[in-house]
Amino acid sequence: MTMTTADAEKILSANFAPWVLELGLRVEALGSDRATLRLPWSDRLAREGGALSGQALMAAADTTTVIAVSAARGGFVPMTTVQQSTSFQRAVTGADVLVTAVLTKLGRRMAFADVALRAEPSGDLAAQASTVYALLG
Repeated sequence: MTMTTADAEKILSANFAPWVLELGLRVEALGSDRATLRLPWSDRLAREGGALSGQALMAAADTTTVIAVSAARGGFVPMTTVQQSTSFQRAVTGADVLVTAVLTKLGRRMAFADVALRAEPSGDLAAQASTVYALLG
């Protein structure tokens, strides 16, 4: 089954905590092993100094991975984060961030992904994450 961006938006609204939804993430693209979400710039997500907070970027990476796993599986299944490692490479100020999670392995019980977070419109890499999930259903 091929998942549409509308299907993925429904997964977002039905399965994430209200504070995650307040990030304003929007599904930009899906593939059989990936998802790209847009984290829109918001002054509410900026830390002292005006840069987008690391917490917002990490939550966006985590959420994008869930959507990538869902796209690969053809729908949402319960899952939980086992590990996430994030490296921040440059500050993002006043710009949206495109977050792309690419699955490197999808098993019956575990999923692994690499996530790139790029400032728009420059495409500069702002952060990279590596994620591991336990699939519960």
